[in-house]
Amino acid sequence: MPTTEKIELKPIGFVKTKAVGKKVRARSNVSKIILRQDLVEALDGIEDFSHLFVIFWMHEIPKEERRTMKVHPRGRRDMPLLGIFATRTPHRPNPIGLTLVKLLKVEGNIVTVRGLDAFDGTPVFDIKPFDYGDMVEDARAPEWWMRLEKEKSEKHKVSK
Repeated sequence: MPTTEKIELKPIGFVKTKAVGKKVRARSNVSKIILRQDLVEALDGIEDFSHLFVIFWMHEIPKEERRTMKVHPRGRRDMPLLGIFATRTPHRPNPIGLTLVKLLKVEGNIVTVRGLDAFDGTPVFDIKPFDYGDMVEDARAPEWWMRLEKEKSEKHKVSK
């Protein structure tokens, strides 16, 4: 039966990064996840994985923006107006972030990763290893998304 009970989560750690503003989105960013000391043993074996999913709370999204139900992808008016669950907008009822990152190293309670699009001080709720079961062969995406990805790819080629 559905519940509207309050769910309480405790961060397992926090993000440490020098990236600010839109630079947080750069996939080349290196960040550290500083875990709580009482969770260090939970990291045993994680270094054998190349990539991790990081689940975090987008704490800088104002409450009023969490009521947004429709957006144009990436704020572009030339894209269709869509429900937020059909986009990757951070403006969500529960601003939970999920990012696939490359694991660089683990030292004590510090997990160093590349590609985490989270601000300094962001609370982290969980870390899960990526495995082959996370891949799908028959994935599909809408035309507008493919167009945005093509533009991003072309822009990346020009900047090199």
